[in-house]
Amino acid sequence: MSTYDQQLFAFTAALQDADPDRAEVAIELEALQSIYGENSVRPWSATRRNADQDDSRPPSPSVADSLLGWLPGDRIRFEVLTTLTAPHEAVQIRLLVTLPSAYPASSPPQLQLLSRYIGDFGVDAALFGAIMRTYIAHPGVEWNPGDVAVFDGIEHVKGVLGEWYNERLSLSLARHLEHEQEHEAALQKHKSDAENVLEASSEVAEAASPQVDLPSDIKLFESEPIMDRKSVFVARACTITDPAQVPLIIQHLLSDRKIARAAHPVIRAWRVQVNGILHQDNDDDGETAAGGRLAHLLQILGLTNVLVVVTRYFGGIHLGPDRFKHINAAARNAIEAAGLLDDQTKKPKGNKRK
Repeated sequence: MSTYDQQLFAFTAALQDADPDRAEVAIELEALQSIYGENSVRPWSATRRNADQDDSRPPSPSVADSLLGWLPGDRIRFEVLTTLTAPHEAVQIRLLVTLPSAYPASSPPQLQLLSRYIGDFGVDAALFGAIMRTYIAHPGVEWNPGDVAVFDGIEHVKGVLGEWYNERLSLSLARHLEHEQEHEAALQKHKSDAENVLEASSEVAEAASPQVDLPSDIKLFESEPIMDRKSVFVARACTITDPAQVPLIIQHLLSDRKIARAAHPVIRAWRVQVNGILHQDNDDDGETAAGGRLAHLLQILGLTNVLVVVTRYFGGIHLGPDRFKHINAAARNAIEAAGLLDDQTKKPKGNKRK
C-alpha cells in the first residue's frame, strides 16, 4: 500500500475514534479511494487552514499525527487525483475537496480546481469559477441536507472539464483547418498528382499474382481515398468470425495488382472473439507503429469480430505524423461504411464484455 493510502486509512480510522459523528465522512473517503484508485485521495493537514499558507502544494506524506492536526469542529480537506472520461483518459486533473464541519447534515461540500492546465490548455478564470459553484448554481449538482455528494460533484466536474477540453481541441483544429485553406491551390494540385499515382499503380510493370478469391462469407467495405501531398490512403473493413479468415483476406487483397504495388499495401489490425476468448493481432506492413495504432482504434471503439486493412500509396513527400492521422481516419471511414459502428451502438448495455 502506498504512503498516501496508508495516511488516508490512518486518518479515517482516527477520525471515527475522535468524532463518531464523522464516521459517515470517513466511510465516504475510503469509498472515493476505492473508486479512483491508489494514491487518488490525499488528506491535507488541518494546519494548512491559515491564510498565509500555500494551498497549491501537496501535503507531505510523512506527517506523524494520524489526524494531521485535525480537531473536532475543523473542516476536512483532501485532494483527489483523477482523469477525464473517455476518450481523454490520459488527461489528469487535481481537485481540492473541502468538507465543512456541518457536512453532510446542513452544508454541501466545496470543490476547487488545483490543475492549472487541462492537457495542453491553460485553465481560465471562468472555468475555475464554474467548479467552485458546483453545488450552489445551475447547472450543477443538486444537494439536499444529509446528502453524501462528493462523488456526484467530482463526476460532474469531470464532465464540465471534458466539455471545456473538447471545445479547446475543436478551436485548435479550426485554426489548423484555416491554415490549410491558405494552401488550397497547392492541395488541389496534390490531389491531381495523387490520382495519377493510383492510376499508375494499376498499370506498371510486374505481372500480378494470381487472383485469390475472397471467402464467400466475407464482404469488404472500402473507404473513400484520403489524399495528402501526393500520398493516398484507402481502407477496407469487414466482419470476421475466425482468425483463420485473416490470411485468406490478406492474400485476396495482395492478389490485386493495384493494391500490391502500394508502398504499404496491407497495414492491418483485427479482433475476433471465439468461444468467449478474444484473439487479436496487428501488422505495420513496413509503416512503423501504424498497426498498433489501428489496434488501439478498434479497442477504443469497442469493436470485435472486425478486420480493418489500410493501403498507403506513397507520393514521394514525407508526411511525418500526419500519416498516422490519415491511416486512422481512413480506417474509421471504412468501419463506418461497413455499418460496424452502427452495429456497436445497437448492442444492449448489459452485453458489455468484462
